[in-house]
Amino acid sequence: MKNKIFFKRIFTLFISGFFTVMLLSNRGIRHVTTKEGIKINLAVAHATLYDTLELGNLGLSKAAYSAAVKGFDSLRNTGILLNAKVLSIVDFSLPSNKKRLFIIDITAGKLLFNTFVSHGRNSGKALATQFSNNFHSFQSSLGFYVTGQTYTGHHGFSLRLNGIEQGINDNAFGRGIVMHAASYVSENSAEKMGCIGRSEGCPAIPINMHRAVIETIKNGSCLFLYGTDRKYISQSKYMQKLQNA
Repeated sequence: MKNKIFFKRIFTLFISGFFTVMLLSNRGIRHVTTKEGIKINLAVAHATLYDTLELGNLGLSKAAYSAAVKGFDSLRNTGILLNAKVLSIVDFSLPSNKKRLFIIDITAGKLLFNTFVSHGRNSGKALATQFSNNFHSFQSSLGFYVTGQTYTGHHGFSLRLNGIEQGINDNAFGRGIVMHAASYVSENSAEKMGCIGRSEGCPAIPINMHRAVIETIKNGSCLFLYGTDRKYISQSKYMQKLQNA
């Protein structure tokens, strides 16, 4: 009986602490204390989430995830994120025949979507290795973005993207870099060709799920495009700030 009471107590403390973290995380608090006096570090909670959701087994690199959540917390603290519930990560260290778009509900601790996403046609074939912020480069731009509003255009229902890193991706809006559906982004293409089609720099996604994805991340959420590009890491003031935090 004593063992049952003990484990019930531990379970209660865990659940209480977990939901306290989830409820307070949107307020930009890095450390929270439960009513039982347990101090919880949100960085530790994020690291635990990586393992709990088995993101490594799905292919998401720990480096991409760690940088993404640090940036997410920083952006949330500034108040720039109007939709601080979700975090989207594109891991360009993976080839395009892998599902390298990960959309995580940080509040609920759930992986909402894991699917294919394209890179720019001049960034590489199966693997994106070249990145640019220049107009007409037809390359992808790495870094942190804040999602904008939806609209219906040449590619149908689409999502505007605002690059927030000066000199790295801040031309995205002017370049027309948006999230949209594309027939060349499909599992069939990935299996038959060993890669999916490429865009003019947009993170295009499969037709059969683009509306659900866009509706989930629209209007002020964090999107991070990660790549093992030394130039980006060395030139991005934002990444330097995160590494020194």
